[in-house]
Amino acid sequence: MNALVERLRSRLLPAIVTALGVTFLAAGLLQLTLPVVADPGPSPSPTATPDASPAPSPTSGPTLPTGGSPTPIPADRLATRVVVGALGIDLPVIAQPDPAYPACDVAMYLEPPLGQPGQGKATYLYAHAQKGMFLPILEASKVNDGEAMIGVIVEVYTSDDRLFLYEVTEVRRHQTTLADAVAATTEQLWLQTSETGRQPPGVVGPKTQLIALPLSEGPADHEAAHPTPEPRDCS
Repeated sequence: MNALVERLRSRLLPAIVTALGVTFLAAGLLQLTLPVVADPGPSPSPTATPDASPAPSPTSGPTLPTGGSPTPIPADRLATRVVVGALGIDLPVIAQPDPAYPACDVAMYLEPPLGQPGQGKATYLYAHAQKGMFLPILEASKVNDGEAMIGVIVEVYTSDDRLFLYEVTEVRRHQTTLADAVAATTEQLWLQTSETGRQPPGVVGPKTQLIALPLSEGPADHEAAHPTPEPRDCS
C-alpha cells in the first residue's frame, strides 16, 4: 500500500509557496441555503500554518489496514491534522476558536451538519489563503483551473490515532455555497480557501474548493496525529 501512496504522490505538482494576502471563511457559515460565509480579510504572512514546531510529515506513506473487522467510529472523533504533501501543506486542525473570524496558522473543521472522517458524509476543512496555510491551493487553482491537483493525495489524521487517505477528484473555483457538501451522503473530504480579501458584512466572496474521495484508513502514530496547534488571531 505504501507503493500506492508513493505512486499517487509522484503524480502531483510540487509545493507552491507564493505569498498572497487572501483570506477566508467566517463563522456565520451554515444556513443550509448556504452562501459560503462572509470573507475575512488579509492578514500578515504567518510563520507557516505548520506551527512553530510542526509535527513531522510522513515520508514513506501511512501504514494501512490489511483486513479484519471495521474499526468502530468514536463519537468524539475529530480531525487533528491535514497534510497535502504535493502542495507543501501540513496544518493542525481545530474548531474555529473565534466564532466571528477564522484563526491563522491552523486549518479548521466545520460541523454540524458536516462530519468527521469515517462518518460517511462530508468532512469540511478550511484555512486562509495565506503563506503557510491554504495559499498553495488557491495558486494551483489558477493554472488550468487546478487540473494539476486532480489525483493529489490528502492525509487527514484524527484524534483517535487514525490516518485517512483521500484523492482529489474535483476542483471548484468561484464557489459561494456549501450545499453539495451538506447534502453528501457518502464519505468525502472538502478543502476550502478564499479567493478574495475580506468583504463587507453580509457579502459572500468566492471560494476555491477541492473535493477528495476516500482511498483507505489505517492506524497513525499518536505523536503524528496530535500536532500542537498554535492558532494566531489574524482578524
